[in-house]
Amino acid sequence: MGNSIRLALAAAALLCGTSVFASPARVDQLVRTALQLDPNRSRGAALYLQNCARCHDQGAIGDPRNGVPSLAAQREAYLIKQLADFTELERESQEMHAVVARATLNEPQAWADVAAYLSQLPATAFPETADGKGVKLGEAIFQEQCASCHEEDARGDDDGFVPSLRDQHYSYLVQQTRALAASHRSNVDADLVRFIDSLDTEEITAVADYLSRLRGPVRDRAKLRDDGKLRN
Repeated sequence: MGNSIRLALAAAALLCGTSVFASPARVDQLVRTALQLDPNRSRGAALYLQNCARCHDQGAIGDPRNGVPSLAAQREAYLIKQLADFTELERESQEMHAVVARATLNEPQAWADVAAYLSQLPATAFPETADGKGVKLGEAIFQEQCASCHEEDARGDDDGFVPSLRDQHYSYLVQQTRALAASHRSNVDADLVRFIDSLDTEEITAVADYLSRLRGPVRDRAKLRDDGKLRN
């Protein structure tokens, strides 16, 4: 690689606030670091309101009209992993790359703080749904193919790295499912991509509509962090 190309890559890294030589191994290291920190939810609230609320709403309920997901009540470890992926360019989104490049968000303590704050917010009360015609099909597909990882109520796994899919906007679920099928997200398992690619439009929309309508109690996550430690 010529010196001019190396200099250009280095400049890009400085502008992005991250490394253009990012790798899954580096992301894993950063996530482990963040999970070992003691999160400060008050600081996380301030960081979220300063950097994220303009798009995701003050209550983190998202904006389905603009394809912005709800983040409220999402798994803490999963949120940390996504922030690390965006920072290290392992997940696509120019808007998110610009946000996480800010000095206030570009480090593991900030991710731990924001994730702890978001995971304790009340779930979105009225996510966007579709017409309900495919709910039975969506339930059958989810329970047969997806519940083993996402749990039967779609709350996500107890380690925290498999996301909650309930209380999420229908259009965002469809959008991300299609992005996975098209391999537009590099931070997911290849077997999952192959499975989603096997679904047709009717099946994708049916599962998304079913998930967007899931309500009711889930396993209590308020007292324990995703690593099993008691919260302060």
